[in-house]
Amino acid sequence: MLALVVRTWHCRDVGQTVDGLTVEERAVIDFERSWWVADARRTKQEAIRTSLGLSPTRYYAVLESLVGSSAALAYDPLLIHRLRRRRDQRRRALFAGGDHGSQRRH
Repeated sequence: MLALVVRTWHCRDVGQTVDGLTVEERAVIDFERSWWVADARRTKQEAIRTSLGLSPTRYYAVLESLVGSSAALAYDPLLIHRLRRRRDQRRRALFAGGDHGSQRRH
């Protein structure tokens, strides 16, 4: 099935599916859910390229857009909630770091 999905991407058939997600978006969610299980010997970037046929830059752009998507949340609520928590933690750390930096300058 994955080979069929990769062929579909190369044809750029990324139209909407019934649940509001494209084939590419569903594949990215499915991959993110359990990429390390398939082949622990490869890096994530290698697995993205070989399994999905996407560049890591494209993969992370799609993944980031899915974090705020209600269709993605309906498709895989556990993964999307986990990604939202990680995003919020990074944002809080960034803002907290910015506050500490400005206090040191004064």
